[in-house]
Amino acid sequence: MRCVTAAVGYVGAPRSAVGPGSPGDEMGLSTRGSEPTSDAVSDLLDLPASVIAAGTRSGQLDPVEVVQAHIDRLEAVNPHLNALVADRFTIARREARRLRDLPASKRGPLHGVPCTVKEFLSVQGMPLTGGLELRRHEVAEADGAVVRRIRAAGAIVLGVSNVPEGGLWMETYNTIWGRTLNPWDLSRTPGGSSGGEGALVASGGAPFGLGSDIGGSVRIPAAFCGVAGHKPTGGLVPNTGHRPAASEGAGRYLCTGPLARSVRDLQLLLPVMAGPDGVDPACDVRWRPLSTPAMADGDLRGVRVLPLPTNGGMRVRAVMQDAVHEAAAVLRERGAEVVQPDLPRFAKAFAIWSAMLSEASDERYDVVLGGGAPIRPARELLSMAVGRSRHTFAGVLLALADRLAGAMPGLARSLVKEGLALQQELEDALGPHGVLLHPPYSRPAPRHGDAWRTATDSACTAIFNVLESPVTVVRTGFESRGLPIGVQVAGARGADALTLAVAAVLEDDLGGYVRAEPR
Repeated sequence: MRCVTAAVGYVGAPRSAVGPGSPGDEMGLSTRGSEPTSDAVSDLLDLPASVIAAGTRSGQLDPVEVVQAHIDRLEAVNPHLNALVADRFTIARREARRLRDLPASKRGPLHGVPCTVKEFLSVQGMPLTGGLELRRHEVAEADGAVVRRIRAAGAIVLGVSNVPEGGLWMETYNTIWGRTLNPWDLSRTPGGSSGGEGALVASGGAPFGLGSDIGGSVRIPAAFCGVAGHKPTGGLVPNTGHRPAASEGAGRYLCTGPLARSVRDLQLLLPVMAGPDGVDPACDVRWRPLSTPAMADGDLRGVRVLPLPTNGGMRVRAVMQDAVHEAAAVLRERGAEVVQPDLPRFAKAFAIWSAMLSEASDERYDVVLGGGAPIRPARELLSMAVGRSRHTFAGVLLALADRLAGAMPGLARSLVKEGLALQQELEDALGPHGVLLHPPYSRPAPRHGDAWRTATDSACTAIFNVLESPVTVVRTGFESRGLPIGVQVAGARGADALTLAVAAVLEDDLGGYVRAEPR
């Protein structure tokens, strides 16, 4: 895709309208009332959401054709991936026809752009099980806050995607919907808990998707599947309509965030999603507005870059560390100042995240799994051995870990203090114009069933939830087996626009979206 976008001038300029005589014509994109060619359909499956939106707003692209192309793609790839668990195709076609006839003055920033939504986020009439057997038949009665906002901006929801049981896991598997596969290698996980979204966006099924992240659940799937993802500053985006819901204390750690084909899609989406809704008490007005820093032609002079290729508390594979070093070198060439950070508390990242999340949560994980009554992890493990448990191994393991953490309150209080100290140390090191580069995981996407062996390696992402930092994941390349490799770009609280802008520079220099063909 990089060669295509460069040829038509999309890289670095996705906000430009697609009109007569524009790049859309060069690519053979169909105009309203014409029959799309096979090449045109393929192009639609590669175009960033920002470019599709520009085309549908100008009338160069027909929302009906755009939606149908993505429905066809979902029907082709989902049998391989098991990522979309329920669709609303008939409604989506009807919405596309209505939007096609909407006057230009009433077309929103996401006019006619199809998308998918993580099953944890309420979409009226769609399943809202959270991957929990006890909620197998639950259906959302209304759209959640962010779903309502993107639909008001013109987005068309095609369906909802698969999740782990109750969330909080790097594999997307539950006893209701089954297991989701990575489109780059079906023997590997797409990550979790927004793994369905990562797989769908990576395979061309949707230009963007909505996920949520309390320990890496947007960023790990984005990294494993080779797409762009953003975890906003804590409290920037409301979580109203999210099930399971976070307690008020942990509300800033749970972040609803987008996954997309391009970082510039994230830049388009986040202002639509952000801001208080008057319901979520954790949603904070301090982080508005989301103005993009002035960076003419990717000039990063004045930006500080802190590369942290490993946190000192886990073994990070060389290919992941190399990606951080390469990204730092690219940014240095663009004028950024590269400074080696001194942040030894990152070595305790997983323990700090666990302690701070547990301290802020009102409800234990075993209660979440039990639908209000706690499960007994030991009994469930025995039931699992004879095939009688209603839960996944990952879910029971997490419930057991949560109980053990609660049994050591003194250690937890000490770790919370260290987390608050780390938050201040990081923001002092970054300043208003600094970003931290860090691996999104210790390795590329693991094989199915192997995630539990490296469960604590989610510390790479999880620490930023309790620090409340904005973080953008961008693909920087592929490793020798063809699996995507990426980096996290983290900033101080409220610096979402900066992390997105820096990630966009990396995307331009190291490669844009590449559609996966499930195999």
